[in-house]
Amino acid sequence: MSNTLAPWLLPDGYGRPALAALLREGSLVTEAGRFAARRGATRRVRRRTPLAGRSATRVAEPVLLIPGFLAGDWTLTAMAAELRARGFRTYRSHIHANVGCTLGSALALEQRLEQIAERRDARVQIVGHSLGGMIARGLAARRPDLVAGIVTMGSPMRAPAAHHAVLTRGVRVLNRLADAGVPGLMSEDCVAGECAHLSFTESQQPLRADVAMTNIYSRRDGIVDWRACIDPAGHAVEVRASHIGMALDPRVMDVVAGALVVPDVRRTRHLGRDSA
Repeated sequence: MSNTLAPWLLPDGYGRPALAALLREGSLVTEAGRFAARRGATRRVRRRTPLAGRSATRVAEPVLLIPGFLAGDWTLTAMAAELRARGFRTYRSHIHANVGCTLGSALALEQRLEQIAERRDARVQIVGHSLGGMIARGLAARRPDLVAGIVTMGSPMRAPAAHHAVLTRGVRVLNRLADAGVPGLMSEDCVAGECAHLSFTESQQPLRADVAMTNIYSRRDGIVDWRACIDPAGHAVEVRASHIGMALDPRVMDVVAGALVVPDVRRTRHLGRDSA
């Protein structure tokens, strides 16, 4: 199994979570319950609020959400709903299952960013979960003209192979199916060849000064090594959540929403200095 992924995807200093670490993902049940409780409380408050006061102030920059490995847009439905309730205009990635070539996905998402940016006449912010955050990091480096900022959740950008053996087995299955001729799946080149190298290299490139980055990580993450989720160029925020539960836990949503206003505030301050 160690030969499935290129060795340089697991640099020294990072490792794979132990088998028992996967048990921590059981807290997903609690995190989902916490979200349900939050939604219930929000609805009760909303019913008591006059219609004129129900609309949240619209945030200027649109937000694109990118799901993690093996996941689709549906896994970020709760996150999108919460952000919309706070005034953010959210957009889906159009990824039904994130199982294809990472470079190919990045190219498709770049076109999606162009469409959103042109439609809204604004740069886009990206929220990426796990693999989605790694893709977002590469897009932000390549197209700062389109990306205002990114928020990653449990994304092992520093060591993409620093994940649980269960995920590696999933990658191996996809590779075998791709070898058998099934289209749209990760091939061996995507995880151990030139394709993987190009994708990884791009995700390590420096970001333009006006592209904000927040890296959300959890020491309770049972899927990836939390240390690989912290980019030296970003602002790291620790949460207490499982890997999968980051997309559902309302406490993480609070962090995401707070991080998304940073580029807007920074641009406003910049314009204020220019006009002074």
